[in-house]
Parts: sequence; structure tokens; C-alpha cells
Amino acid sequence: MQKMVIEGGHKLNGKIRISGAKNSAVALLPAAILADSDVTIDGLPEISDVYTLGDLLEEIGGTVNWEDNQTVHIDPANMIAMPLPNGKVKKLRASYYFMGAMLGKFNKAVIGLPGGCFLGPRPIDQHIKGFEALGAEVTNEQGAIYLRAKELRGARIYLDVVSVGATINIMLAAVKAKGKTVIENAAKEPEIIDVATLLTSMGAKIKGVGTDVIRIEGVPTLNGCNHTIIPDRIEAGTYSIAAAAQGEQVLIDNVIPQHLESVLAKLREMGVSIEESDEQLLITPGKQLKSVDIKTLVYPGFPTDLQQPFTTLLTKAVNTGVVTDTIYSARLKHIDELRRMNANIKVEGGSAIVSGPVQLEGAKVTASDLRAGASLVIAGLMAKGLTELTGLEHVDRGYEKMTEKLTNLGAHIWREEMTDQEIVQFQNS
Repeated sequence: MQKMVIEGGHKLNGKIRISGAKNSAVALLPAAILADSDVTIDGLPEISDVYTLGDLLEEIGGTVNWEDNQTVHIDPANMIAMPLPNGKVKKLRASYYFMGAMLGKFNKAVIGLPGGCFLGPRPIDQHIKGFEALGAEVTNEQGAIYLRAKELRGARIYLDVVSVGATINIMLAAVKAKGKTVIENAAKEPEIIDVATLLTSMGAKIKGVGTDVIRIEGVPTLNGCNHTIIPDRIEAGTYSIAAAAQGEQVLIDNVIPQHLESVLAKLREMGVSIEESDEQLLITPGKQLKSVDIKTLVYPGFPTDLQQPFTTLLTKAVNTGVVTDTIYSARLKHIDELRRMNANIKVEGGSAIVSGPVQLEGAKVTASDLRAGASLVIAGLMAKGLTELTGLEHVDRGYEKMTEKLTNLGAHIWREEMTDQEIVQFQNS
């Protein structure tokens, strides 16, 4: 096991390139199951979630060949409806996309309940509602979800809650169903558009993606295709926040600025200078940051995945800012760790009240989930002295080569092997 060590106080300068979108990749790989011939996906991020999904594709009989770690060739010809009740399925939440893809391809699937970061209750009832509307029988047997259908037929499905996962999963199941499917109150995230672009390249008939009503005309077969993933807006947002917190001038490359409008608006409100071009952002912090309030909302609102990094930034701002997460109310576990680093933060209900500015102090902290890890890395960059971060398996699920990218900007950050005593302390914490 490793820990990350950060010597704070060093300014960030230079250029950083954003990787492919993690939240697209974890759906694009299962979507390849639906094809009848080779699928090539280019620009994938080099993160553990991607490799775990590649292993799962091989478990059900797929041939998966990696090229330069960022391009994968998937041959689905010999895939079968192999049950995946345990094992790697438990490592990440996005394993639930195997439900929609395998149901769409084989009319059946057995998938273990998904894992990933614990952010409070994240039910899959809307996914199940959609599968049942399409004609599947869904049961929970011994901790695994069993899906069975004689055939899938198009249906009109209204999502009670706007859900990215349910929108994508129903889309995966519906593209080969007989007749028309309409998904109402659908999510609008760019990652959904990315998945629909892949499916359309395979021969699917999908309209309305990016709006709240998606219409799908089922087709009997889908062919292979080549697809290039979109840039990761959450990674771009994370490094934009890091640049605002500890940068002098940072150029963020391979980004779609329109995907980050809500975040960039809040940074500008704080006094950060941001110059946009087609695929780049130039971030220059102001001399003094002003506090703002943020409330997470479904896209195009402020993303819940950037709430935790932004909370760290607010510790440097003048006056008080209120952070409210309406998507995952339990996503406040990073607050106690930030307090260890001298942050002045109170939690009231589902909101964090951040008072600043304060000088963060280096400390030993632990990442409880992926984006909490990112928030603590940024805190380490801002802090006086050394910060030691454990729980790196969370960070590695979503950020490609984070230490290398930050080192290239001038951060003093590295990884060390943990001692046996540190491992025991971490496991008991």
C-alpha cells in the first residue's frame, strides 16, 4: 500500500492535459457488449476503474486488447451471459451498466450489487423500473440482481428522479428492444451524449440526447465502430480549482469549456481570471478570493463531483461560504479531514459552512472516497508543511497519473510505500 506525501506552499505553473472522461469510460466499455463485431475506444483514462471493466469484459468471454493503455479493442463475438455475482463487480458502482448491456444483448443478466464510493443511499430503483417497463423480470437473489426477459419491447418510461446511471442503463437495454422507447425526465450530462454517440455509430437510432426526453427506435443488430471519448470535465474542474487555490498561471488543455460553465462561473465570482478558447482554459487566481455559496444540482448545474474540491478552495476565501449538496447529502466525509488541517468548517444539516481565510496545516489524512481524495490533495498543496494522504485506491479510480501531472506544474508531491505499522493503523481507522 502507498501513501501520497505533499509538501505544501509551492505555486503551480504551466500546462496540464486532461484525460478522457471517467464517467463516460465506465459506460462505454459495457456498451461494447451490444455490438456484433470489434469496437475500438480511443482516449480512455489510465485509471483502475477502466482496467477493472476490461477484466469484467474478459470474464464474460470478450477479447480485450490494449494499445498504449488509452486505446482498447474489444471483440464481443464470443461473449456469453456469464453471471457476475461477485468479485470485481464489487469494486465500482458503474458495474451496474453490465445489467443494461447484457439484458439488451442476451435478454438476461446476473450482476452483483455494485460497489464504489459510499456516498449514502444510491438506490437503483429507477434502473429496475426501466428494465421492468421494457419487459424484464427483475429479482434480488442472494445479493445479486437477476434480470430475465423473453424479449424486450419498447416502452414509455418516466424517471421519478433525474439519474445519469438510470438514463444510460435504460438506453443500453432499449437500443435493441422491439419498437419505440421514450425516456422522460432523462439526465442531460455530456457523458450520456458520449455514450449515445457510440451507440449511434454502432447503428442505434437515438434522438433527443442532451434534452430531458430521449427517443429510441430499436434495431435488431448493432455493428462495431471506432469511438473517441470526450475530455473529463470533472478532472478539468478539479485542476481548475487547484489552479485557483495554489496557481500563478495554469493552462488546462483538452477541455470543453461549455461542460464546466457552472464551475467557471463560481470561480469568476470568487475573483479568478479565466480565459477560454476552443479546447483550453487559462486560469490566473486573483490576489484575494471572495467566498461564494454553492448548491449542487443535476447538469447543467454545479456538479456534485466537484463539491468536495471546491469546499477546500473556500477555506482560502474571505468571509463565509455555504456548500449544499442536494445530490448526495452524505458527501461531507472530507470535512473532518479538512478540520484536521485547520479548516474552519461547520456542518449544519446537509450543508457545510466554510469560514475563511485560514492557513491550512499539513496533517495525516485519509480519502474516504474518490472526490474527497481530490479535495485533500488540493488541501495539501495549499497547506503549510507536509500532508500524508492514505486511501489512494479511491483517487486511482478516477484520476490518471495525478502525482505526475501536479509535479509537472511545480507541486512537490510523491508516493511512498506505507510501513507495516501505517497499514495496520489505516485498516483500523
